[in-house]
Amino acid sequence: MSSSHLPATTDSIAWALEAKDPSEAIAILYRVLDNPSSSSEALRIKEQAITNLSDLLRQENRAEDLRSLLTQLRPFFSLIPKAKTAKIVRGVIDSVAKIPGTSDLQIALCKEMVQWTRAEKRTFLRQRVEARLAALLMESKEYSEALTLLTGLVKEVRRLDDKLLLVDIDLLESKLHFSLRNLPKAKAALTAARTAANAIYVPPAQQGAIDLQSGILHAEEKDYKTAYSYFFEAFESFNALEDPKAVFSLKYMLLCKIMVNQADDVAGIISSKAGLQYVGPELDAMKAVADAHSKRSLKLFEAALRDYKAQLEEDPIVHRHLSSLYDTLMEQNLCRLIEPFSRVEIAHIAELIELPIDHVERKLSQMILDKKFAGTLDQGAGCLIIFDDPKTDAIYPATLETISNIGKVVDSLYIRSAKIMA
Repeated sequence: MSSSHLPATTDSIAWALEAKDPSEAIAILYRVLDNPSSSSEALRIKEQAITNLSDLLRQENRAEDLRSLLTQLRPFFSLIPKAKTAKIVRGVIDSVAKIPGTSDLQIALCKEMVQWTRAEKRTFLRQRVEARLAALLMESKEYSEALTLLTGLVKEVRRLDDKLLLVDIDLLESKLHFSLRNLPKAKAALTAARTAANAIYVPPAQQGAIDLQSGILHAEEKDYKTAYSYFFEAFESFNALEDPKAVFSLKYMLLCKIMVNQADDVAGIISSKAGLQYVGPELDAMKAVADAHSKRSLKLFEAALRDYKAQLEEDPIVHRHLSSLYDTLMEQNLCRLIEPFSRVEIAHIAELIELPIDHVERKLSQMILDKKFAGTLDQGAGCLIIFDDPKTDAIYPATLETISNIGKVVDSLYIRSAKIMA
């Protein structure tokens, strides 16, 4: 970077764009920013230079330089309107976010900007940077710090009645409570986000995010049909915008189909016009799970979980539902296998179901405790003893019902006699 500044003109910007080496272009743009001129034309050229410089630094993965750029630009921010300052700051933070492995740097950068905005009394910008910081803290699993930040921010934004920001914050709060497994509060925050969204125009991306979160919460309550419709709405929004989140919405749509025993529909959705655009590991993983579910094969199910670990095990939403599906599938298979027997070796069941003996034994003991069937494990002999289903004697419920009816008759007679005596 040269110490001598360049004139803030379109020629300087054009020179930077024509530079063959990105490092040379970056140096030219820095020299344009060093120009002390504060005329309206110079300020406009500098804004353009900042945008170009941010893009170049992002392409070169120079996250630290982007961070120092924001500090360097603080005197410049006092010369331009606050709205333009907010746009530039958020643009630079977005550029840092596009560089992989910069989560800690983004958190540090946001904290620095929050301190600066407090000192400069730039409330509008501070609130948006704090919302971004809360989202980053949540991604880093710093839930308590994120919740503390959001609680204060929600009160402040509600007082100012900034609906658009309120939608963002309420949606973020819903995601945070869901991560903390607090479903009632997650639903309440989502309802607040929907209420605020109904009062204003909400961009399609934000509406898609609301629908996606609605689908996740309905799926958590096992209402998979409603969840599917929300995921479909989210998919349509993201697909129109060519947003990468579209593939996740489609993935969760397929999950809902599997969970309601409509796994045969999965292949049709994937091969549809919209589905073919997103063919890849995410959809291949769901197709493998659907095939395993259709064939009621635990071996294929485990193979899918092993082959697509990143897509299934590491996605907390899919993992939670597939764990439940795996348990149900395993119980159904075990009940079907032990049905013909009154006494059977656990090793034989494990061989039939193609799973390790200790895994099968643990599951059988759990099913006995959950009263899925009547039986006991003879661990000394390594056998499962199945009892006949105890026949319930109908005389006891009938006797209780008779006594209850007699009690009602006596009460009725008592009330009538009391009226006569009066």
